[in-house]
Amino acid sequence: MQMQTIKFVKKEVPKFATGTVATPGGAVYRVSSEWSREDTWGMIKSRVGAFRMNYTVQPGLYAVGEPTPESDVFVTANYKLSFDILRRELKEMDAWVLVLDTKSINVWCAAGKGTFGTDELVQRISATKLDTVVSHRRLILPQLGAVGVKAGEVQAKSGFRVAFGPVRASDIPAYVAAGYKKTEEMRTVKFPILDRLILTPMEINPAMKMFPWFAAAVLLLFGLEPAGIIFENSWFNGLPFLLLGLLSIFTGAFVTPVLLPFIPFRSFAIKGLLMGFLAMGAVMPLLGPSMGGDVVRLMAAWLFFPAATSYIALQFTGSTTFTGMTGVKKELRAGIPAYLTAAGFSLILVIVYKLKEWEVL
Repeated sequence: MQMQTIKFVKKEVPKFATGTVATPGGAVYRVSSEWSREDTWGMIKSRVGAFRMNYTVQPGLYAVGEPTPESDVFVTANYKLSFDILRRELKEMDAWVLVLDTKSINVWCAAGKGTFGTDELVQRISATKLDTVVSHRRLILPQLGAVGVKAGEVQAKSGFRVAFGPVRASDIPAYVAAGYKKTEEMRTVKFPILDRLILTPMEINPAMKMFPWFAAAVLLLFGLEPAGIIFENSWFNGLPFLLLGLLSIFTGAFVTPVLLPFIPFRSFAIKGLLMGFLAMGAVMPLLGPSMGGDVVRLMAAWLFFPAATSYIALQFTGSTTFTGMTGVKKELRAGIPAYLTAAGFSLILVIVYKLKEWEVL
């Protein structure tokens, strides 16, 4: 009979920890309010989506400063950037930080998905034995997490009262100093141009990852001849489409988010479609002659690339507070069939162009 070997894995100490705090519920890591160079570099990489879904903090309870049983408990997501921003803003405060398991998703998005939610909060309160650590029964949650948490249900199941703090973590010290009262400024959800600009790399990165596949398909289609694939034809005829593809990514993932409030219409899909047509109109006087005035290719381009820009712009709904889950689902239900139709007809037009080129039609 074989004996089963049991491996004990030592829990890794977080690099941002500066020690531990003994509590009735067990030892809790004390975390620094200062960012290291590694934290800053991690923030940059997460902003461009390099390893965003693996940028996590272990869910549980943490201490900032020298918290006591009377100190406030702030709740956040286990997306490390959310956690880092909160601990930085709690500088010179003594507080507890309760981190929920949101699967490496920020508070706003996790609340919409349900991972920053009632059940996870109640479970985390129990798992950390929070009722033995603090003498009060108050929790302060980010306002943007309100959509996912039922305060009455949390209190009924755990005994802890939920208060929704300011939108921005930077307002927490003033909020606490004012006796836990929010001003209108603290309640207001803002999404200025700088915030939108910061998020654009996360939209550009996944789109650029798909571009090589698009480029390969374009070069294959335009280079295909009865005798085989002719590289010269592939490059000469496909180059305008490759440039328009890059233009769609730039317009949909960068220009549209930056100019978001100034573009007419509420729908992200329509905003992106409008910007796609404008971008096409701006460059076609330069690229059009390279298509030799071929009507079929021009029709394919005008049909496909504004739709592609619209699709890419629609992805930004996951990064903005301008819309909610209901609006996103509604746009996707209407948009996806339209995008597939545009792509399908564009492909048919390109095939017609090739058949004409081969003198089949």
